[in-house]
Amino acid sequence: MRKNEYSDYRRVIADSWNRCIAWGLSHEHEPAAPEPEAGRLEEIQRLHGELLAVTEAEVLPYYRNVLANSRCLILLADQHATVLNSWGDERITETRLKPWFQKGANWQEQNCGTNAIGTAIAIGAPVQIKRNEHFLKANRSIIGSAAPIFDAHRQIAGVLSVFSDAYLPQAHTLGMVRLLSQSVENRLISRQFGPDHFQITVNTTADNFDSPWSGILASDDSGRIIASNQRADQLLGMPTVNARLDELFTTHRNHILGYREQEPLQLTTRSKVRLSARIKRPSLPEKPPERTQQPSGTGNTVQSGLQPDIDHLEFGDSAVKRCATQSLKVLERGVPVLITGETGVGKEVLVKALHQASHRKDQPLMAVNCAAIPPELVESELFGYEPGAFTGARAQGSLGFIRKAHKGILFLDEIGEMPLSAQSRLLRVLQERVVTPVGSTESVPVDILLVTATNRPLNSRIDDGHFRADLYYRINGLCVELPSLRHRADRRRLIQNIYARHRDPCQAEELSPKVLSALENHPWPGNIRQLVNVLRVAVAIADGEDIQVWHLPEDFLAEFDSAANSETSPETRAQAEHTGQAEADPLARTLQVYHKYTGNISQAARELAISRNTLYKRLRELGVR
Repeated sequence: MRKNEYSDYRRVIADSWNRCIAWGLSHEHEPAAPEPEAGRLEEIQRLHGELLAVTEAEVLPYYRNVLANSRCLILLADQHATVLNSWGDERITETRLKPWFQKGANWQEQNCGTNAIGTAIAIGAPVQIKRNEHFLKANRSIIGSAAPIFDAHRQIAGVLSVFSDAYLPQAHTLGMVRLLSQSVENRLISRQFGPDHFQITVNTTADNFDSPWSGILASDDSGRIIASNQRADQLLGMPTVNARLDELFTTHRNHILGYREQEPLQLTTRSKVRLSARIKRPSLPEKPPERTQQPSGTGNTVQSGLQPDIDHLEFGDSAVKRCATQSLKVLERGVPVLITGETGVGKEVLVKALHQASHRKDQPLMAVNCAAIPPELVESELFGYEPGAFTGARAQGSLGFIRKAHKGILFLDEIGEMPLSAQSRLLRVLQERVVTPVGSTESVPVDILLVTATNRPLNSRIDDGHFRADLYYRINGLCVELPSLRHRADRRRLIQNIYARHRDPCQAEELSPKVLSALENHPWPGNIRQLVNVLRVAVAIADGEDIQVWHLPEDFLAEFDSAANSETSPETRAQAEHTGQAEADPLARTLQVYHKYTGNISQAARELAISRNTLYKRLRELGVR
């Protein structure tokens, strides 16, 4: 636990103790055992029937191993700290405490002092209360971890908690209960709003949509967010409920809601954060979208714009070719490779190509996104753990990603986001070629080739104290930088090649010169990943016709115009306006202004500083009029 985190944690406990003192409690206080009325208890459970059903029937089956091999007890309480149900081993509690783990018991701080359930409700956040941190001495034989469950309106709907009497690695317990509560929250939103609303799942990468840590947005057909989870607010950096998709993302809502179901879509937030998204339409839409049943041609996932073939990573760019050939040579000799470059340049594609070209192509390639795993679970996920190593451990234990990569290649993406504690263990693995699972003293030999990747300078992470210098020099055998798309010499051929992979069979084999020029001169802040998505959107909007400039997404044209304005001096722009010339691509600029004024010829001509006749001529060239 870092210094700031520890300070915040101690403040939570201190504040809770102060509240207990203010309520007149003493350490010796022993609250009366609860005796809930049967009718009252039935009423409470009826009011929370959906919460109970979701927790028991939809989430807990995925965590049955928690009950099978750990001395722990899971409690579900309502927003007032009243226990609704419990699962697990009741032997963890002393006889005098057993009534407090039954249905109807109430754990509010006013009555029970500092405790996991009551304190989590009081602060509205996950919390762990260890033995001597309980305000009442009567509760100091147990350890509790709890996390609130929020409804779609950000109100606490309930609390999930795990109680144990064992001295075990409690960080894993807190991480597990957070994961469990987030799963319940997500399921509640999907169950309540999924049947008749659009569900938009967002995350940092397209391979993590099914993670409980994905953001979920429920939208009506006008693009208004009806409900969302907390993670969505965190990813977008703002409250999302009642916001509109056009206020959250630069992509028009029609493009988002009309996108092919269950296929990855790249979105950019208004604060310039790039996220991957997946759309799920209402189960019973009033009018099924026409393109829902349309085959997707040759399109695959976001990363499939380039096949994982080392001979087809580039089409004449010497920098990319050098990265690929040098990486393969050193990797074959067991030297680790560090790949750098902006987001979306194709780091994962390069790794897949290296794997296919290496002598280990028949062995596993384990790809791990270090930024996508909750910090509390990184060590157990990477290094594995023994049966019963901690509360929530599977009965059969877990190999971990490193042992799963034995004889193959381990790819650690976003390596700079790995917690320091896991960095120390990884360094030992790389030095001694053995891995020690969590909860074990036995070391297991591993044979792996290591590839890591980052889109942010690790030197700055080292200077900030967030990355170990000795680990950096261990993973940095060969450091290669993949160039951004705007700097690639083979940009034109690359664009044509990706288009050929995604076009509909009835469309032209190559893009027209006008469209190709617009694509080639774009700044491409999202690199190849953005290019793939732009072409897939254009193919979908063209719907079998040859792609024209107006088929390109509006946010693409906006980025183009923004880049053109930033690269042109004010004097040059003034002169261009005076002579009736657009700053970069006249047709693209014309189309953008035409859309801006929703087809009003007079207003569009006035902003472009051209005559109405000239505007009509350009629109005819574009095929708009």
